[in-house]
Amino acid sequence: QLQLVESGGGLVQPGGSLRLSCAASGSSLNYYAIGWFRQAPGKEREGVSCIGTRSGSTKYADSVKGRFTISRDNAKNTVDLQMNSLMPEDTAVYYCAATVRLVATCALHDYNYWGQGTQVTVSS
Repeated sequence: QLQLVESGGGLVQPGGSLRLSCAASGSSLNYYAIGWFRQAPGKEREGVSCIGTRSGSTKYADSVKGRFTISRDNAKNTVDLQMNSLMPEDTAVYYCAATVRLVATCALHDYNYWGQGTQVTVSS
């Protein structure tokens, strides 16, 4: 059974950076597309960035394009989300999720496996 654990969240000032990591156990991520999602208080969970089984297939929400970068290391069984130029509106719980697909998808209903989430707070 695939299990996902997120790490790297925390408190950062506006304009700062954080790097989130999603580590998998129980199965290789080689066959899974991975998505990073976030949920702010009172809001629905939304797709932030997603990557297919090959690093060339990626998607980004318009709100994070040019600031966030998703990458995967199949040898380490991890998928990272580098977040730069963070803004207060990026504050949310960030989740990684996995689904057996070749290409990137940021549709919530496509995902079968979810991590517990990591809190990201952007505040001065």
